[in-house]
Amino acid sequence: MQTSLLYWPNLLAHMPMEASKPGFKWPVAVEQLIAAPAQEVWDVISRPGSLEMCHPFCARNPVQLWSGADSRDEVHYLSGWVYERRFRQWLEGTGYDLEIFRHNDALASVSWRISPIDEQNCKLRITVYPYVLQKYPVVVRWLPHLLRLRPMLGTYLRSVVKGFEWYVTRGEPVPRNQFGKHPWFSASAPITD
Repeated sequence: MQTSLLYWPNLLAHMPMEASKPGFKWPVAVEQLIAAPAQEVWDVISRPGSLEMCHPFCARNPVQLWSGADSRDEVHYLSGWVYERRFRQWLEGTGYDLEIFRHNDALASVSWRISPIDEQNCKLRITVYPYVLQKYPVVVRWLPHLLRLRPMLGTYLRSVVKGFEWYVTRGEPVPRNQFGKHPWFSASAPITD
């Protein structure tokens, strides 16, 4: 199945208006074609704890609260990192928007969207708005964004959407590191804080 990293400037053409961030520079988005109906993909991404079955770098996905826009869960990565996901917008059958936190520090906003192609195919797109470089002037942040952040997030997101495609089309959990190891999330020894 086809996976594509949407590069700037064509990213804005693929970004939902409700997910755009005024003043935000250079979100990273990846899209995966999935040979399944959009409703089937929605049933998976909206299921509590689904990351344990679908995410190739997720060791555990404990749910704190699952109630639409107020949902909260945690992603326990193979590397030992633990992130909290706090959902902000829930679009039934279409996707959701959430924020990622680590130790109560906001790291990114994330938009998940499903786009039907026909009755048996759809696309799953994840767009990440990383906060890490936003406080710096554009002239300072463009090079680290281009050389480090975008490639690393792109590799990560491609593995995540492929993991969902794997689970939806095969009906079996995605093996850990199935699409390759990631330096941030696949470390064999836990990363200490």
